[in-house]
Amino acid sequence: MKKIYCFLMLVMITSSFAQEVETQSEQFKPYHSISGLLSHTMIKDGISEGKTEWITFPSFAFDYNFVFSPKWRIGLHNDVIFEDFIVENKDGNELERSEPFATVLVGGFKPGKHFTFEAGMGYELAKEENLFLTRFGTEYAVELPHEWEFIVNLVYDIKWDAYDSFAFGIGVSRSFGK
Repeated sequence: MKKIYCFLMLVMITSSFAQEVETQSEQFKPYHSISGLLSHTMIKDGISEGKTEWITFPSFAFDYNFVFSPKWRIGLHNDVIFEDFIVENKDGNELERSEPFATVLVGGFKPGKHFTFEAGMGYELAKEENLFLTRFGTEYAVELPHEWEFIVNLVYDIKWDAYDSFAFGIGVSRSFGK
Protein backbone atom coordinates (compact mmCIF):
# COMPACT_ATOMS: atom_id res chain seq x y z
CA MET A 1 0.00 0.00 0.00
CA LYS A 2 2.85 2.36 0.84
CA LYS A 3 4.38 1.80 -2.62
CA ILE A 4 1.08 2.62 -4.34
CA TYR A 5 0.67 5.76 -2.22
CA CYS A 6 4.24 6.92 -3.05
CA PHE A 7 3.70 6.18 -6.74
CA LEU A 8 0.43 8.19 -6.78
CA MET A 9 2.10 11.12 -5.00
CA LEU A 10 4.95 11.07 -7.52
CA VAL A 11 2.47 11.04 -10.44
CA MET A 12 0.51 13.95 -8.95
CA ILE A 13 3.63 16.04 -8.32
CA THR A 14 5.01 15.32 -11.79
CA SER A 15 1.71 16.12 -13.49
CA SER A 16 1.40 19.39 -11.59
CA PHE A 17 4.86 20.42 -12.84
CA ALA A 18 3.92 19.41 -16.38
CA GLN A 19 0.78 21.57 -16.21
CA GLU A 20 2.80 24.51 -14.91
CA VAL A 21 5.33 24.23 -17.73
CA GLU A 22 2.49 23.88 -20.25
CA THR A 23 0.83 27.03 -18.89
CA GLN A 24 4.09 28.99 -19.10
CA SER A 25 4.71 27.92 -22.69
CA GLU A 26 1.09 28.74 -23.59
CA GLN A 27 1.59 32.25 -22.19
CA PHE A 28 4.70 32.92 -24.31
CA LYS A 29 4.05 34.24 -27.79
CA PRO A 30 6.96 34.48 -30.28
CA TYR A 31 7.76 38.05 -31.30
CA HIS A 32 10.10 40.24 -33.36
CA SER A 33 12.41 43.01 -32.20
CA ILE A 34 14.57 45.64 -33.84
CA SER A 35 17.42 47.51 -32.19
CA GLY A 36 19.51 50.55 -32.96
CA LEU A 37 22.80 51.10 -31.16
CA LEU A 38 25.51 53.74 -31.24
CA SER A 39 28.82 51.96 -30.83
CA HIS A 40 32.56 52.32 -30.68
CA THR A 41 34.58 49.72 -32.54
CA MET A 42 38.12 49.08 -31.30
CA ILE A 43 40.80 47.40 -33.42
CA LYS A 44 44.11 46.31 -31.90
CA ASP A 45 46.11 46.09 -35.14
CA GLY A 46 45.28 49.47 -36.65
CA ILE A 47 47.95 51.41 -38.48
CA SER A 48 48.20 55.11 -37.69
CA GLU A 49 51.12 57.25 -38.88
CA GLY A 50 53.07 54.12 -39.81
CA LYS A 51 52.73 52.52 -36.35
CA THR A 52 50.61 49.55 -35.30
CA GLU A 53 48.35 50.61 -32.43
CA TRP A 54 44.81 50.43 -31.07
CA ILE A 55 42.39 52.47 -33.16
CA THR A 56 38.79 53.34 -32.31
CA PHE A 57 35.96 54.37 -34.63
CA PRO A 58 32.31 55.35 -34.24
CA SER A 59 29.90 52.76 -35.56
CA PHE A 60 26.19 52.11 -35.74
CA ALA A 61 24.40 48.77 -35.29
CA PHE A 62 20.94 47.82 -36.52
CA ASP A 63 19.76 44.41 -35.31
CA TYR A 64 16.70 42.29 -36.02
CA ASN A 65 15.76 39.33 -33.77
CA PHE A 66 13.02 36.73 -33.85
CA VAL A 67 12.41 35.52 -30.30
CA PHE A 68 10.86 32.07 -30.64
CA SER A 69 11.04 30.96 -27.00
CA PRO A 70 11.60 32.67 -23.66
CA LYS A 71 15.29 31.71 -23.78
CA TRP A 72 16.18 31.46 -27.49
CA ARG A 73 16.33 33.86 -30.44
CA ILE A 74 17.79 34.09 -33.91
CA GLY A 75 18.70 37.33 -35.58
CA LEU A 76 20.43 39.30 -38.28
CA HIS A 77 22.84 41.82 -36.76
CA ASN A 78 24.31 44.55 -38.94
CA ASP A 79 26.84 47.26 -38.19
CA VAL A 80 28.83 49.83 -40.09
CA ILE A 81 31.98 51.78 -39.25
CA PHE A 82 31.79 55.30 -40.69
CA GLU A 83 35.53 55.66 -41.35
CA ASP A 84 38.24 54.42 -43.72
CA PHE A 85 41.24 52.83 -42.04
CA ILE A 86 44.22 50.54 -42.50
CA VAL A 87 44.94 47.47 -40.36
CA GLU A 88 47.72 44.97 -40.19
CA ASN A 89 46.34 41.54 -41.10
CA LYS A 90 47.49 38.30 -39.51
CA ASP A 91 50.17 37.85 -42.20
CA GLY A 92 51.71 41.23 -41.31
CA ASN A 93 50.47 42.95 -44.49
CA GLU A 94 48.47 46.18 -44.63
CA LEU A 95 44.77 45.85 -45.37
CA GLU A 96 42.64 48.86 -46.30
CA ARG A 97 39.00 49.01 -45.16
CA SER A 98 36.56 51.61 -46.52
CA GLU A 99 33.49 52.04 -44.31
CA PRO A 100 33.06 48.30 -43.73
CA PHE A 101 29.56 46.92 -43.25
CA ALA A 102 29.16 43.67 -41.28
CA THR A 103 26.11 41.43 -41.45
CA VAL A 104 25.94 38.43 -39.15
CA LEU A 105 23.40 35.65 -38.58
CA VAL A 106 23.38 35.07 -34.81
CA GLY A 107 21.74 32.79 -32.33
CA GLY A 108 21.04 34.10 -28.84
CA PHE A 109 20.49 32.44 -25.47
CA LYS A 110 18.88 34.38 -22.58
CA PRO A 111 19.39 32.37 -19.36
CA GLY A 112 17.82 34.97 -17.06
CA LYS A 113 15.96 38.24 -17.17
CA HIS A 114 18.61 40.67 -18.48
CA PHE A 115 21.60 39.01 -20.18
CA THR A 116 21.65 37.44 -23.65
CA PHE A 117 24.68 35.57 -25.00
CA GLU A 118 25.12 35.53 -28.78
CA ALA A 119 27.23 33.73 -31.36
CA GLY A 120 27.10 33.73 -35.12
CA MET A 121 28.80 33.96 -38.50
CA GLY A 122 28.65 36.38 -41.38
CA TYR A 123 30.65 38.74 -43.56
CA GLU A 124 32.26 42.14 -43.32
CA LEU A 125 31.76 43.85 -46.67
CA ALA A 126 34.00 46.63 -48.00
CA LYS A 127 34.95 47.75 -51.49
CA GLU A 128 38.50 46.35 -51.11
CA GLU A 129 37.64 42.84 -49.94
CA ASN A 130 34.88 40.90 -48.15
CA LEU A 131 35.93 39.07 -44.99
CA PHE A 132 34.32 36.04 -43.36
CA LEU A 133 33.75 36.60 -39.64
CA THR A 134 32.65 34.89 -36.46
CA ARG A 135 30.94 36.92 -33.74
CA PHE A 136 30.62 36.34 -30.00
CA GLY A 137 28.77 38.80 -27.82
CA THR A 138 26.64 39.61 -24.84
CA GLU A 139 23.79 42.03 -24.36
CA TYR A 140 22.25 43.47 -21.22
CA ALA A 141 18.66 44.72 -21.52
CA VAL A 142 16.41 46.66 -19.14
CA GLU A 143 12.70 46.72 -19.93
CA LEU A 144 11.06 50.09 -20.49
CA PRO A 145 7.34 50.88 -20.96
CA HIS A 146 5.45 50.10 -24.18
CA GLU A 147 7.60 47.16 -25.43
CA TRP A 148 10.86 49.17 -25.41
CA GLU A 149 14.18 48.09 -23.88
CA PHE A 150 17.39 49.95 -23.08
CA ILE A 151 20.32 47.78 -24.20
CA VAL A 152 24.08 47.70 -23.78
CA ASN A 153 26.15 45.24 -25.78
CA LEU A 154 29.70 44.04 -26.23
CA VAL A 155 30.69 42.01 -29.29
CA TYR A 156 33.95 40.45 -30.44
CA ASP A 157 34.41 39.82 -34.17
CA ILE A 158 37.04 37.49 -35.54
CA LYS A 159 37.72 38.32 -39.20
CA TRP A 160 39.45 35.16 -40.42
CA ASP A 161 42.96 35.71 -41.80
CA ALA A 162 42.57 39.46 -41.32
CA TYR A 163 42.01 41.17 -37.94
CA ASP A 164 39.79 41.13 -34.85
CA SER A 165 37.66 43.89 -33.33
CA PHE A 166 35.61 44.71 -30.24
CA ALA A 167 32.49 46.87 -30.29
CA PHE A 168 30.74 48.41 -27.31
CA GLY A 169 27.28 49.84 -27.96
CA ILE A 170 24.35 51.52 -26.22
CA GLY A 171 20.87 51.77 -27.69
CA VAL A 172 17.21 50.86 -27.62
CA SER A 173 15.16 47.93 -28.81
CA ARG A 174 11.48 47.76 -29.75
CA SER A 175 9.44 44.53 -29.68
CA PHE A 176 6.53 43.77 -32.01
CA GLY A 177 3.86 41.11 -31.75
CA LYS A 178 4.16 40.29 -28.04
